[in-house]
Amino acid sequence: MGKKVKKETEVPAKDVFDPLPIESKKPATVVLMLSSPEEDILAKACEAIYKYAEKGDDNKSTLVGLGAVEPLSQLISHQDQLVRRNAVMALGVMATNSDVKRLLVKLDIFPSIILKLSPEEDVVVHEFATLCLVSLSIEFTSKVKIFESDGLDPLIKLLSSPDPDVKKNSVECIYNLVQDLPSRMAVRELNGIPPLLELLRSEFPVIQQLALRTLESITTEAGTRVAFREEQGLDRLLELLANQEFSDLHMEALQVISNCLQDSEATLLIHETGGLEKLLQFIVTPVSPEVQMNAATAISRAAQNSENRKILHEHDVEKALVSLLAVDHDGVRITTCRTVAVMSENLACRDTFRHLEGIRPIVLLLSSESEEVREAAALALSCLTNGNQLNAYAVYEAEGDKLLVQQLQDRCQGVVAHAAAVLANMAAQETLRCSALAHGAMRALVEPLQAADARVLASAALAVAALACDADGRADLRDAGGLAPLIKLLSSNSAEVRSNACWAVRICASDEPTAIEMCRLEALETLQEINSSPNRRSKFSEAALQRLLDSNLSVKYSLTGHLSSTNITVDGFYDPGKARAGQRVLTLEELSKQEVNQHRPVIAVNGKPEQLISVELTDDKQQDGLVSTRSSSVLSKSSTKTLNRAKSRARKEDEKQKDEEDGRAEAEAAAAAEKPWAPPCDAEFQDLVTEAAKAVLPLQDEREQCVVLAKLVSDTMGGAVDREKLHHFMWELHLSELKLELQSNIIPIGKIKKGTFYHRALLFKVLADRIGVSCSLVRGDYNRAWNEVRLMEDSPKASGRYPRPQTYVVDLMHTPGNLLRSDLPAAIQYQTI
Repeated sequence: MGKKVKKETEVPAKDVFDPLPIESKKPATVVLMLSSPEEDILAKACEAIYKYAEKGDDNKSTLVGLGAVEPLSQLISHQDQLVRRNAVMALGVMATNSDVKRLLVKLDIFPSIILKLSPEEDVVVHEFATLCLVSLSIEFTSKVKIFESDGLDPLIKLLSSPDPDVKKNSVECIYNLVQDLPSRMAVRELNGIPPLLELLRSEFPVIQQLALRTLESITTEAGTRVAFREEQGLDRLLELLANQEFSDLHMEALQVISNCLQDSEATLLIHETGGLEKLLQFIVTPVSPEVQMNAATAISRAAQNSENRKILHEHDVEKALVSLLAVDHDGVRITTCRTVAVMSENLACRDTFRHLEGIRPIVLLLSSESEEVREAAALALSCLTNGNQLNAYAVYEAEGDKLLVQQLQDRCQGVVAHAAAVLANMAAQETLRCSALAHGAMRALVEPLQAADARVLASAALAVAALACDADGRADLRDAGGLAPLIKLLSSNSAEVRSNACWAVRICASDEPTAIEMCRLEALETLQEINSSPNRRSKFSEAALQRLLDSNLSVKYSLTGHLSSTNITVDGFYDPGKARAGQRVLTLEELSKQEVNQHRPVIAVNGKPEQLISVELTDDKQQDGLVSTRSSSVLSKSSTKTLNRAKSRARKEDEKQKDEEDGRAEAEAAAAAEKPWAPPCDAEFQDLVTEAAKAVLPLQDEREQCVVLAKLVSDTMGGAVDREKLHHFMWELHLSELKLELQSNIIPIGKIKKGTFYHRALLFKVLADRIGVSCSLVRGDYNRAWNEVRLMEDSPKASGRYPRPQTYVVDLMHTPGNLLRSDLPAAIQYQTI
């Protein structure tokens, strides 16, 4: 048996080739070689593909088409070290191609690549594996895959690799990953801050920049900033800033410091180590604009905290910021204005900016061609003028009010919002308010009141409220059609917009014409709806409704049935009757256009004899003018006849004259149509006012005044009526006759000679208001109404304490002048049937 074995070993193998060198210039052939079972061929094929792919993106695309990606993704896990290394090199280079990246994601290459980051692998494998991950980590889905495959930990460890390419690829990949919050937090947990700080000592600027950018990203998270301070990261950055050799890194270093200064602890630490002086030095020193921008941003971040603002103020940061305003660079101006806005939260800083004459250069920036510059400048001014009237006046002295009014038409919504806020701040001073109105501020606000941006709407409404303190401002808003969009804002879903609009309505309703117009635009109904909602109701909406009613007493009386002693009626007041819930109260002009009907008449109060006279005089002058014009035309015609002109020319002259007369007639008709409607004058009521004044005013005792006025009212409207004969008092027939006589549903109160409870109570109220007698008017049911007066008792009580005023109901119907205590049955019986 042993011989047999010996014989077999001596026989040469016939099925084995001698070593065969293979050369190919065809990529397809090389890709086929990736399926070879021999390690030497696989290693050479991978190396050839690596060299081929390095030559350009077209070659990478060719390899994709030939199907090289899938076998390479398998070979990176080959047992042979050389094959594995060459395959990783090939994939690392090819991964920059978008088609390759898609295939690698589809093949889920991440776990295999991350395994190549282990310490056991060759440095070359580390280099190209990290290069592959850099390309893949650009896409969001790939970032998630790398994070879920625990790729962050080995990457952080490779930051300490002796090979600079490995460091560069690793930190770049980490930078891509930390754009997502989970990775940012994981870097801190994996103790990644120390190796990142160590990279700042690298001799390669690209590594330093990537490390700084990564630190900037991770320090946006509060917990990481704490860890960064504990690792003396701020000291390392300040050292870097102090070294002019690293000036190319100052911008990134300032961005990291800017993040850190969001914490008051960091600001205090930099303050104690002298770092603030270095920051301010970057602001005032003429360096690159980018560095100045980042230095200003760092100051702005620090100024977010009130304690930090005090520290910065002590270091004269305002002086440095004012100097930056002179830099001819839009980015610097924008950043500086934003920093000024933040610093202005400190009251002392606002004054300092004014003392340093920093307001005028900001005002000038409102004319910049850059939208962002204009917006930042308007923001700074809004903060500087907030609660600071001296700064507001400084803006006015710099002619800023005119520029701000112009900015209300800006296409940038931020500019409009901030400009409106500045004007609102300035309007607290009468001089500044008048100047803004003279420049057309209220008219310019009409468009912002219709904007889509809630910030603009809120600021515009607040500006309207501030400017409407002036009667001219309210008139401008009315004439410009601004009331309709303002009232529309009452229904806004934004609580701030709604509150500001309510406040503006409250201010605008200070005069009767504006209040009446707002009621016509259904402001009352809108406010009533808001106040009926528990979620939308506020003190602002309640105040707006109350002011609107107080400025339109006719509507108030119709809706609420009550006028207090402070509600003083004037000419133009009318009683349209009790309004139903949700019913709009028509104006007197609208009621006057209705045909005579069977409904309850409207009682109007209007005694303006001087106005009537002026109207009549105006009409007389117009008629005189018309007569003289016609006379002159007749003379003209007669003169043409006496001169024996040609008939044809005479006809032309007549036609021309006729056209002129028709034109004058049309103009006069148009002028008459343009005259505002006015209620009919009530001469009888005016006589009653005169009579009441003569009878009541000489009396010193308030009780006597009420009694005399009550008797006058009763005598005017039919005298006393017994309770048993009340149904025989034909006041309804009298009012019907007046409606037919006047051919109107509106009856002047002076013409009523038979009036019941509500007529007499109304007359008592309007007469009392004109002669200074204090009383209220209350509407009851079934044509009842009464007046209440508050009077003191005749003498102090036995205890020596003066009594409180007592409320009395004035009897105008049965025993005129009788004062009934409101809490006694007699008064209750008077008020009800």
